[in-house]
Amino acid sequence: MTATTATNEALIHRPKRADARRNYDKLIEAARAAFTELGSSASLEEIARRADVGIGTLYRHFPTRHDLLQAVYVEEVEALAASVADFSDLSPWDALVAWMRRFVAYAQAKRALADELLAVMGMDSPLFRQCHDAIWKAGEPLLARAQEDGSVRPDTDFADVVRMVSGISMVKYADPEQIDRILLMALDGLRYHA
Repeated sequence: MTATTATNEALIHRPKRADARRNYDKLIEAARAAFTELGSSASLEEIARRADVGIGTLYRHFPTRHDLLQAVYVEEVEALAASVADFSDLSPWDALVAWMRRFVAYAQAKRALADELLAVMGMDSPLFRQCHDAIWKAGEPLLARAQEDGSVRPDTDFADVVRMVSGISMVKYADPEQIDRILLMALDGLRYHA
């Protein structure tokens, strides 16, 4: 277990018993889908219905809406960070591009969550700091590896790339295929041309 995972475990209090963990996982998945589809207007009742559990089960795991939002957000960040391993067999450039594609999907899905959490917690909260650090710890080595092999220009850093990709993820009125094309064009600007 990584330090970030251990910290997040303490933040979101994942259940240990198998049946409770199953319900927790169903609620997280249902909430992720509802927040992605409906944004911040998704009701807790709708989430419980989608998870096929009673509202009491939802409240046992997540006493407040904020607790559920926080847990979904942390789960999304952990999944994004862990997904780096999916690309370990790819070339440095291909691994970076594949992970950035996943980052865009993450950023698009978490928009409603982040906005609602920011309204309550603020950007300097420990949760956002830990999530930020987890993303940097996962993504920075991908960029460094691509720079070391000469496929990415040396005059950029991970913060530049995250800002660029985050901006692309916020493009309105574009379908996923168009977002992907824009992302690939922008990432092509990172390539090193001697």
